[in-house]
Amino acid sequence: MPGEVLVQMRLATICGSDLHTLKGLRTEPVPAILGHEGVGVVTAMGEPRKKTSEEPNEDRPLEIGDRVTWSIADSCGHCVFCTTYGLPEKCRTVFKYGHAALSNGSGLNGCYASHILLRPGTHICRPAESLPDAVVAPANCALATAINAISSIRPDQCHTALVQGAGLVGLYTCALLVDKGVKRVFCVDVDEGRLAIARRFGATPVVGGEGPYSRAKQTLEEAAPWGLDAVIEAAGVSSLVPEGIRLLRPGGYYGFVGMVHPATQLEGVTGEQIIRKCLTIRGVHNYAPRHLDQAMAFLERTASRYPYESLVSPPFALKDLAEAVSTAEQRQYLRVSVGGGR
Repeated sequence: MPGEVLVQMRLATICGSDLHTLKGLRTEPVPAILGHEGVGVVTAMGEPRKKTSEEPNEDRPLEIGDRVTWSIADSCGHCVFCTTYGLPEKCRTVFKYGHAALSNGSGLNGCYASHILLRPGTHICRPAESLPDAVVAPANCALATAINAISSIRPDQCHTALVQGAGLVGLYTCALLVDKGVKRVFCVDVDEGRLAIARRFGATPVVGGEGPYSRAKQTLEEAAPWGLDAVIEAAGVSSLVPEGIRLLRPGGYYGFVGMVHPATQLEGVTGEQIIRKCLTIRGVHNYAPRHLDQAMAFLERTASRYPYESLVSPPFALKDLAEAVSTAEQRQYLRVSVGGGR
C-alpha cells in the first residue's frame, strides 16, 4: 500500500503500560501484538510516503536498510486535532502501535514480533548511528512523552522543579529539566536504588517515607520556601497529587503524565487550591512528531553525559517473551528488552 513501510525489528522494550495491560489494569482489544517501543530496519516500502504534517524535509528519502524508530501513533494529518489543535496524538482516526487487535489492518501492529508494518501517517525518523539500539528503543514512548510534558515550561520562570517518580519517564524528565536550565531539580521516590540513578541524571534525590513526602517535605520547603515552580507527576500514583499541588508556588505548573490507567481517582485536592494558586494543570498523553525528533536530537547531544544504555536489560530472545515480562515485573531494570527476528 502507498506509504507503508515494513520494518524488521531489531530491539523492543517493555513499557509499563504493557505490564498494565497484561495485569488487566487497562483494557486493550485482543488478540493483539503488544509493544510500542522499538527500533528496526526498513526491509520493504510501498510507493513514496506522503509526509506527515510535522515532518521536516529530510536530506534524503527513506531507503531500504535504514535503521529507524517511529511514532507510537499513526495519524491522518487532516482532521481538526492533527491541524487546528496541534494534537496529532489525538487524531480522530488515531491508530496506536501495540494497542490494536490483530484484525486491524495487517495484524503486524506491535513490536514483540519479527516485523512491524508502519502505516502511511506514522512519523519515521533515523536515529544517529552512534546511538545503540537499547538507547533508541524506549525513546519513542518515554522520552518523547517527557519532552512533551515539559514543553510548556518557561525556563525564565522555572528555577525549582520536582519530578514525582524515578521510573524511566521520571529520569528522562530530570535530565530534560536540567538541560532546560532549571537550577534545582528534585526527584522523589520510595525506591532508593532508583533515586541513586536519578542523581546520575542530574536530580537531587529525595526519599519518600511513610505517607507521601513525610521525609521529603522539609528538604523541598527549604529549597523553595515560596513554593516549587513546577511538579511533574511521573509515578502513576494518584495519592502523590495533593502534596505536589501543595508544594507549588502561586502560578506554578503541574503536569500529569504517569496515571494512564483507570485507578487514578483524585482525593484531597480542591478546586479552591487550584484557583487561589492560579495553577496551570496539564495532562500529557503521548506526543506529536516534533517531540520524537527532539528526543533523537537530545539523545545524540547528551549520549556521553547520561548512562542511558545501563537502564535497559540485555535482550531476551523473542521466544522468551514470557520470561522477559516476568523480569520486567521484578523492576530490576528500568526497561527490559526483547530481540526481534534477527
